[in-house]
Amino acid sequence: MKKGEKRKLELLKIAYDLFLSKGYENTSVDTIIEEAGIAKGTYYYYFESKEAMLEEVCMMMIGEEAEKAGQIVDSDMSVPQKIIGIISSFRPGSDEATITDTLNKPENILMHDKINKHGIEAITPFLKKVVEQGIEEGIFKCDNINERLRMILIVSNALFGDDPYTENDVDVFIDLVEKLLGAKKGTMDLIRPLLKEG
Repeated sequence: MKKGEKRKLELLKIAYDLFLSKGYENTSVDTIIEEAGIAKGTYYYYFESKEAMLEEVCMMMIGEEAEKAGQIVDSDMSVPQKIIGIISSFRPGSDEATITDTLNKPENILMHDKINKHGIEAITPFLKKVVEQGIEEGIFKCDNINERLRMILIVSNALFGDDPYTENDVDVFIDLVEKLLGAKKGTMDLIRPLLKEG
């Protein structure tokens, strides 16, 4: 990693910690600069605004989630367990609520959508590998894997975001996933406990 990239990552980690401990709204650029021990010009060399920094903090979080997903793909879990594990790894932790709450505010809808799209792009290759493994093992039978996964993830984001959902929503979602992937009924019932957490 180049020196500039390393410095930028250090600043992102400082901002991440401050956003978690103080909240995004209560963390000023000056606070980040003071904590990092840098000049204001150095901050603005890397980030044009606090909003731009928040976006990059979210991208950093997605990158860390992707590392966890890669470990799950290479594990000896069953195919359905891998799918659940990968999806779980891309869910922000409860300690990251201050960041996700900020993203969910109406004034941040454009950034929220951008981060969601980036998350879907990041998770799809991991899920695709597992679906391909499932096809080889006879668990799934489908084509156009990327498109099917994108559909599942878009529905999942819309249905299981912040709004309450019902047991029937969960039943229909599991049925949809099984049908989209060409799996036998009950194959993806492992999703149920994960969704009940929400």
